[in-house]
Order: sequence, then structure tokens, then C-alpha cells
Amino acid sequence: MNTKNVLMANRLFIMLFAFAMTFTSCNSDEDPTSQNYVPSPTAFNSIRQAALEDMTQNFQIDASNGMATLTSANGVEIDIDANCLTLNGNAVTGMIDIEYVEVFDGGQMLVTDKTTMGKLPNGDMAMLISGGEFYINATQNGQQLDLGCSLNLRIPAALTAPDNGMSLWEGTIDNDGNLEWEELDAAPGQGEVFLEQGTTGAQTYYAFFNNFGWTNVDRFASNTGPKTQILAGVPSGYNFQNSAIYLHYDGEGNALAKLDTYDANSGLFSEHYGQVPIGLACHIIFATEENGQWRYAIKPVTISANAVYTFTLAETTVSSEAQLVAAINALP
Repeated sequence: MNTKNVLMANRLFIMLFAFAMTFTSCNSDEDPTSQNYVPSPTAFNSIRQAALEDMTQNFQIDASNGMATLTSANGVEIDIDANCLTLNGNAVTGMIDIEYVEVFDGGQMLVTDKTTMGKLPNGDMAMLISGGEFYINATQNGQQLDLGCSLNLRIPAALTAPDNGMSLWEGTIDNDGNLEWEELDAAPGQGEVFLEQGTTGAQTYYAFFNNFGWTNVDRFASNTGPKTQILAGVPSGYNFQNSAIYLHYDGEGNALAKLDTYDANSGLFSEHYGQVPIGLACHIIFATEENGQWRYAIKPVTISANAVYTFTLAETTVSSEAQLVAAINALP
């Protein structure tokens, strides 16, 4: 082969190689199953924390003014008596910082990981229907203050749905990061809530409790009949530390359950209490992080006994926090 033919052959080879690399690169961008990105636990926790920070409202009150009433972005009124706040046992003077979060829908519950799972008398966890989740805390110069009397909340019932069956619950974060709700004793100063209709016809929840942290206006979902445990599988590389599985009960209002345990041997998430109603129409949701955004999939299911639901990466989509919240809140 002469020199000219060799040069032409080399050019052809280079062109074919470049075309192949371009084709491979394009396919890698378009096909989620070919991506090598797997989020770290830190990355997944960061987008949850960012969602919570976006929803946090900050107020300041002057201790010398005594009782203060704050109004949230959604019209919740919060009464705080500064005379009841102490620092290391001493009365507080000067300005006080109030941190407040309110959560009213399933989309917000998912992106902040603030689900509605309440303790039954036997210790099992079951779905709660929420009239609103609330976080309140008070500090001064970054130091935690103590509360010596009750906080009062007036919550427009129209933000969720008026329900005379609601009670008050206190939330704690367990060792796995799950938010668990436990019903407060319905005693003065401990925690009570009631529903009243005003002169304009609007209904309001009146809540009284004496703790900082998470509080919820809730009742158990009223599903009867047989119940079951369900399992869920996620794509390779994903687990409890960098992803989550949630369960939306269709038609049940403001609520979101969570499959709160994970078996590393089987790679399955579990609702291990067996409290999911058989025959119930639901949407099961896989959620994780993707380069600062959310990757998720939503699968409609009708619950059957001991079912295993599996997600593939090809079923997922990547979106912003706002888009994911809207997708969850659009479920029936």
C-alpha cells in the first residue's frame, strides 16, 4: 500500500473512532441506566436539609414585651410568652430568635423526610392523617432556651381539612433518622387540640403544648380489614443511606408513610410492621439525589399480601425540588 493510501486509511479510522465515541457519549447522557453516578449519603442528606431550610421561617421577639403573637406564611398564629423562657434557669432579657417550620402536604413531607408514621399502643407504626406538622424552637445567641409554659397555635383548618377526630402528637427522630410520632396525653399543659368554627364560618384548630421541637395535629388512617407487610427493591448501588421509599395512600389526604427499615443482604426496604391495608390503591415512591437535584420514580399499585415492588433506574426521572413536590401533591 502506498503512502497516500495509508494516510487515507488512517483518516478513515480516526473518523470512525470519533463517530463511535460521540455516539457512545450521547447514549450515556440519554440513558439513565448507563450513568455511573451514585449519590453519597451526605449528598442525599444535603438536599433534604436544603428543602427543610427553604421551608424554615425565622422570627425575633423582644423578651420585654412578654406575650408575642407571630403569623406564619400560611396564616398560622403562634403565641409565645417570653416570660416563660429561661436560659440555664435564668429569665431571658433582650432579643430572642424563633425558628419555625410548617408542613401541610405530602410533597413537603417527602423532600424534608418528615413523614406521618405514628406509634400504635403495641409499639407498631401506622399511617397518620395530618392537619399540619410544626417545628418550633427558641434560642438566644445560639444558646438553647427552655420553655416553662405552653405554646398556643391557631391553625386554619382549610389548609388541610377540618376533622374533629384530630389529636396532638410529639415527634422524635430515631437512630435511623426516621421521624416517629407519639400521641401526647390530652391533659391541660401537656398537649391538646380542638376544632372550632368562628363567626365568619372558617374553622380553626386550637393547639396547646409545652415542648419545643416537632408537633403534629393528627389521627390514624381509618382503614379497616386485613393488612400486610410490603417490601421494595431499588436499583443497584442504592440503599437506606442514599435513597428512600415512601408510600402515598390514595384519597387519604395529607399523609405520607415511609418504608423505614432496610436489609443489606436482600437489598430490600421494608414496611416491617404489617400495617398496610390489602386492596388499598397507593403510589409507592423511590427518591434519591442526582448532582444536587432529585431523582425519583412514582409507581401506582394496589396493595396485595406480602408484595415486593421493584424500581429500576430507567423508570426514574431527574427534577428540581419544586417539580417533585408538585408531582407528589398531584397524586389522588
